[in-house]
Amino acid sequence: MTKLRRKIYMVAGYNTISMGTGRKEFNPKKERPGLEEYMKEAGQGVLKAIGGAQNVDEAVIGNFIASRFNAQGNLAAFVPFIDEGLRFKPTVRVEGACGSGALALVTGIRSVLAETAEVVLVLGVEVQNTVKAIYGADILAAAGWAKERKDGHAYFFPGKFSDRSKAYAAKFGEEKTRAAMAQWFKNAIENARLCPTAQEYHNTVKDLTALGMSKPNPKGFVDALNVFDCSKVSDGASAIAIVSEEGLKRCGISKSDAVEVISFGQASDDITKAPEDLTKLVATKNAVEKALASAGIEKDMIATVETHDCFTIAGIMAIEAIGFAEYGKGIDFVLDGNTSRSGKVPFNTTGGLIGWGHPTGATGVHQAVTIWEQLTGKAGDSQITINPDRPYGLSINMGGDDKSLVAIVYKKG
Repeated sequence: MTKLRRKIYMVAGYNTISMGTGRKEFNPKKERPGLEEYMKEAGQGVLKAIGGAQNVDEAVIGNFIASRFNAQGNLAAFVPFIDEGLRFKPTVRVEGACGSGALALVTGIRSVLAETAEVVLVLGVEVQNTVKAIYGADILAAAGWAKERKDGHAYFFPGKFSDRSKAYAAKFGEEKTRAAMAQWFKNAIENARLCPTAQEYHNTVKDLTALGMSKPNPKGFVDALNVFDCSKVSDGASAIAIVSEEGLKRCGISKSDAVEVISFGQASDDITKAPEDLTKLVATKNAVEKALASAGIEKDMIATVETHDCFTIAGIMAIEAIGFAEYGKGIDFVLDGNTSRSGKVPFNTTGGLIGWGHPTGATGVHQAVTIWEQLTGKAGDSQITINPDRPYGLSINMGGDDKSLVAIVYKKG
């Protein structure tokens, strides 16, 4: 893998609240913000920090499926709604299921590499609390192969990752697997409680481990996951600016307030084929290997990771895909405390998909914002200590069941 041909930076990250059940202000019976309001808030948050819309050359929107959740397409045309100064700016909307946010980031990175832009505004957005959960699960099933849908579980993707969890537990021990999944959940909620925009920020449950250890109920949900193993239905938007060195100067932002994008790895797998091994995330592994090779670093140089824990088992399997633990030892890595905010390599420091929330098209951008906050010391109560000898961050955004992957390596500017 070759290194990037230009210096690329990310600056001025902004997250809206991740709205849904768990937030005190959420009321399903009351009218809530729509796509345009979330996009406007996040977009204006970035524009304010980079000196205004006049500094933006292009924009990218990451969104999965507003056409079904919100009966709305053509999202690129909402960019001028954010600010009149964005009118007539080139804009595209990209989609790769739950990986749409990181694909939007990569699209912006490529524009700066191609020198068609020095400053790209990247947003991710999704508003999903427009239908009941069972109907939402059916909509989200579009991230899988449509021909599987009629034979799939009513809760399609929980069913898919339940199958992965069952296979993993059968191979490496049910008791330890369940305990590690419960620990992952506990870490997620504890981290979310430190982030004011997180969906689980208001969570006050004392015994999180007991919740995480709840026995799955196949009659009411799926075979090998409980509801606490799953990310929640979320509404929200995240935004960040991707800039060149010239873009930094234009926006009046110093490198100390930026993170450098060192590399990215992208991988796609055949959506029509079932995983060869339910206990491995092979596309995730491929994307991470590409990103690390291009960056020219080893995994042990990474200070923090934002990974796509749509389900607790996905977080555990990602540990093994990255290489932090041997195959089958991801559960031990979690149980030994290595992924906690005070551990060897803190994962998902604002809660990840399970704790912060999972507005699908926004998730990859939210991950980048979290890494930017951590590496620049702007994470507030969520801040962890970044060892100068390990100045890198890694994000992994997954679309579908390990089908559309983007891994990005960042470094403090």
